[in-house]
Amino acid sequence: MRDDSPAPDSPESRRLDLFFSLGVAIGVAIVYIAFHVMAATPDKEFRVLSPDFADGVALDDRLTHSQFGCWGADRSPLLSWSGAPAGTQSYAVTLFDPDAPTGSGWWHWLVIDIPAATKGLPATSPGAKPALWPATAREMRNDFGAAGYGGPCPPPGPSHRYVLTVFALGVAKLDLPDDASAAMVGYLINANALARVRIVSPYGRP
Repeated sequence: MRDDSPAPDSPESRRLDLFFSLGVAIGVAIVYIAFHVMAATPDKEFRVLSPDFADGVALDDRLTHSQFGCWGADRSPLLSWSGAPAGTQSYAVTLFDPDAPTGSGWWHWLVIDIPAATKGLPATSPGAKPALWPATAREMRNDFGAAGYGGPCPPPGPSHRYVLTVFALGVAKLDLPDDASAAMVGYLINANALARVRIVSPYGRP
């Protein structure tokens, strides 16, 4: 019986070893990418509802900013959520404009340390917190430089996308000072997120 396999040190053998190594590396890469994509996928059972935000529906002027040429009421949206995954210890809520002409977007609202028993946030007006506002929840500094909600106010032109996100977190509180930057808050929210759910609404000025 003739043995047609290449000699161990032949060029053919080295090519086979190379192809095998490449195949293993590609397989590992595919598994790694698939794992992280699945880990980052929003939980299908986690839902958020709001009479003020709906995918693809333009925002009401009441939710917009009250300065810089905008004449809104700076009222935060009414929110309710359900279906958070097991292990949720707190929630965070953010409102972000990825289309702001800053090179890094614009943070309009960051709320952290919302207790796990909370099922939503009431609408609020500037300087006023309703009785149903969670006692431990913290509104962090937005890109207007103030702690709290700052409504959309894009420059005149095409509409911007406003991404409202509710995060289920695996920690009860985030270890952040009150004057933490919005980028740092966003980083720690994402680092501790178990799941997230988003609504994207447009708003523009002529």
